[in-house]
Amino acid sequence: MKVSDITHLNSRTARPIPLTRMGFGGAPIGNLYRKISDMDAQAALQSAYDAGIRFFDTAPQYGLGRSETRFGKAIKKFGRDNIQLSTKVGRLLLECEPHEVTPEAFVDVPHRRIVFDYTYDGVMRSYDASRGRIGVANTDILLVHDVCAFSQGSEGASDAKVRELFDRGGYKALTELRDAGEIAAIGAGVNEWQVCERLLGLGDFDGFLLAGRYTLLEQEALNSFLPLCKNRDVGIILGGPYNSGILATGAVPGCKYNYAEAPEEVMAKVRKIQAVCSAHNTPLAAAALQFVLEHPCVKTVVPGAVNAAEVNANTTLLERDIPMDLWSDLRLEGLIRLDAPLQSIANNVA
Repeated sequence: MKVSDITHLNSRTARPIPLTRMGFGGAPIGNLYRKISDMDAQAALQSAYDAGIRFFDTAPQYGLGRSETRFGKAIKKFGRDNIQLSTKVGRLLLECEPHEVTPEAFVDVPHRRIVFDYTYDGVMRSYDASRGRIGVANTDILLVHDVCAFSQGSEGASDAKVRELFDRGGYKALTELRDAGEIAAIGAGVNEWQVCERLLGLGDFDGFLLAGRYTLLEQEALNSFLPLCKNRDVGIILGGPYNSGILATGAVPGCKYNYAEAPEEVMAKVRKIQAVCSAHNTPLAAAALQFVLEHPCVKTVVPGAVNAAEVNANTTLLERDIPMDLWSDLRLEGLIRLDAPLQSIANNVA
């Protein structure tokens, strides 16, 4: 598998969206958890492009606009027509006093505060502001950001945001932009597959950026959501393939799982997975990156990177040959589900 291999988000959009098998996610260069220099951010973006990556994803939330601004500088060099670009709606960034800033998990951010807004006006304002920060006329994909319970704090709060999206015109705004050809596809970027499944029951979505919910550690999305995506021709952009870190670092002290310190039961499972990987001379991180792409609905994987070295490490891991016996052994030991698609094995048997 090559980073630059092309697949498409789906086969039904009016304007097909080609995606490289690896994308570049913009959260880390928005100063997620720590300050990243402009030089390192631009080097990471340039290294991604030089490696053949052509799908770039960002959001207003990431550094309160800093990620989008950094993307804009790089895209001027790449050429807008040479990449596929996505950003998100749902958070408006309002200028404010320093004590009013809502940085969430980002540091060294501009003096802006976040206001959640999934209405028609909110979507249009957010999209217009993003285009201004990035310096582009349009994006290819527009994603509703964080309507999940994980981000909103409860199921009830998530339900309220979903209702706002549909009852107050946010979904209408997305479809108008798509119907006009302004964007090619609409979807959502969230941390839970359940809300994606709900959205598919309410509207016509082209794809989802699903963060951390289909990985070597978690395959619950196979129960109903991913089969539904297959039936509806809905593509998945897989973010968080390392489950916030543990599938990259292994079960080491202080490792992260879903943005927090990993619990012992998760650590124990990762140790078992890592033992199988070691027996096949395969880095755990390589298996984590490539496993998600074995599912036919997963079109691209988007790991985080804060500098050129991390980008290059990720691309090397994605292109590393993995013995098919590794997948078979993980199945035999009950470490991945028997119904998890493994296209490389199927293709070899065929």
